[in-house]
Amino acid sequence: MNPHASTIITTSLIMGPLLTISSDHWILAWMGLEISTLAITPLIAKQHHPRAIEAATKYFLTQAAASALVLASSIINAWQTGQWDITQMSDTFSRMILTTALAIKLGLAPFHFWLPEVLQGATTMTAMILTTWQKLAPLSLLVMTAQSMNAFLMVMLGLTSIIIIGGWGGLNQTQLRKIMAFSSIAHLGWMITILTLSPKLTMLMFYTYIIMTSTTFLMIKLLETNKVSMMMTSWTKLPMLNATMMLTLMSLAGLPPLTGFMPKWLIIQELSKQHMCFTATTMAIMSMLSLFFYLRTSYQATITLSPNSTSSPQQWRHKPNQKYYLTLMIMLSTALLPIVPTLSAII
Repeated sequence: MNPHASTIITTSLIMGPLLTISSDHWILAWMGLEISTLAITPLIAKQHHPRAIEAATKYFLTQAAASALVLASSIINAWQTGQWDITQMSDTFSRMILTTALAIKLGLAPFHFWLPEVLQGATTMTAMILTTWQKLAPLSLLVMTAQSMNAFLMVMLGLTSIIIIGGWGGLNQTQLRKIMAFSSIAHLGWMITILTLSPKLTMLMFYTYIIMTSTTFLMIKLLETNKVSMMMTSWTKLPMLNATMMLTLMSLAGLPPLTGFMPKWLIIQELSKQHMCFTATTMAIMSMLSLFFYLRTSYQATITLSPNSTSSPQQWRHKPNQKYYLTLMIMLSTALLPIVPTLSAII
């Protein structure tokens, strides 16, 4: 890619979500969403492959439709109330349109159809950006408008994402990027469920999700694996990284005593305080569906350990590509549970 174009795309990719987060006017927030969409689209299509072009087209059309709905919602609200403040969404119809638009942008069920296909067509690093940084702007808009959102609708969107799509959808997947897409949908379901009750817990869940997902994608990139079956020979490349990847996947699943258990524990505790025990129990039980495909991936990665033989051709172990920052990310992805008492006092 041309260096000038790469600089413009990277700058726009950074500035788009930051403009949305820092604005209190709907037009500025919409401009940030559009800048972000236009910046990531060339990165998806950069491979010049039919699947990449298809993914870029799907992403652009979906995000453009969602941005149009955001703009329509803000205009209707301004027409009814006479102001453009993001935190003053008092019109019921506008709130419904806004919820739909942001659910499409995030990839929440039942508006999730674009996310697995787009991730499958993008490169590993672009997929990481799509599932982490690109979620920041629409989620921040949801947090800013949380006090005026319909709590029942948020819970229904969250439960649908966790149970039907994030759980059942990922069971038959063999592509790692599609597995991460359904993992993203399930985690977003946890965030949306608790949004109207405790926005701070939503942001805590989002921060830990970003750390764990980024670490997993960087490991997939280093191990050069795209499918679950390729995990069987990953120990021949970087044995220690292969072992720590299993811990990171278990943290994504939310198993104690790893980092991923921390936000889910606090969310279940908050739901119990709000007398929503049935919702909390359902979410906890249905997380076992996500745990299954994390365990399957981990099993494939550790099914053959040296010096045992494998049933597929082994790959030469080249000079390892050292990524020193990955050590810190792995520690954050697996060892943050002891700070729960401090977070409980803050939240």
